[in-house]
Amino acid sequence: MIKCIVIDDEQPARELITLHCSTLHDFRVLATFDNALDGFNFLQKNAIDLLFLDIQMPRVTGLELIRSLKVCPKIILTTAYRDYAVEAFELDVMDYLIKPVTRERFMKAISRFNFYNHTRVEKATTTNSYDEAYIFLKVGKGQIKLYLKDILYIEGLKDFIKVHTVQKVVVASERLSYMEDKLPENKFARLHKSFIAAIDKITGVQAEQISIGSATIPIGRVYKNEFLKKVLLNPKGH
Repeated sequence: MIKCIVIDDEQPARELITLHCSTLHDFRVLATFDNALDGFNFLQKNAIDLLFLDIQMPRVTGLELIRSLKVCPKIILTTAYRDYAVEAFELDVMDYLIKPVTRERFMKAISRFNFYNHTRVEKATTTNSYDEAYIFLKVGKGQIKLYLKDILYIEGLKDFIKVHTVQKVVVASERLSYMEDKLPENKFARLHKSFIAAIDKITGVQAEQISIGSATIPIGRVYKNEFLKKVLLNPKGH
């Protein structure tokens, strides 16, 4: 199920987006809010997949709300103003819809969301299925496909990640927490606030660091016990 919320100070706009969503399979609007502050409070306690957000609202604007969120869901802006498009896309919004939002334009935005959201990785348990497992990551204005078996380790850089693979290093517009959620738990392990490693690619384990080939990666104090337990009990990622 795709969990959505709508934040807009205009009731007709909230009702229209809710109506559009009601016709989609597996989309559910969990809540609607007429101001950004109430929406912010909801987002602090609930994980959602998609936020429909107005820009011009009293007290706190939609763009200010986006900047205040440490972890953002995918966002589709709904606004009567075209003037904020450049600023909005710099904040990595999914789409920018001009009110009144037509059904055709709404569906185009949902198609875009479904494309970018097609990065869920089946948590494979057998060797054959894992060898074929892959993930799409956002790079620039497009997507690239990476096979999980090729990933050595992943480095978090605030709102970006560096994925070190057997062949290359890929810089993608994702967060490390997103990758931790998507990757198979029996194949990858978080060992530091800034690093995730492929268990079967680890070539050495010391008290404060690991080795993957020629790379040395620190083990964070907070993650140490769980990481070592996982690696020692599951050294090959089985």
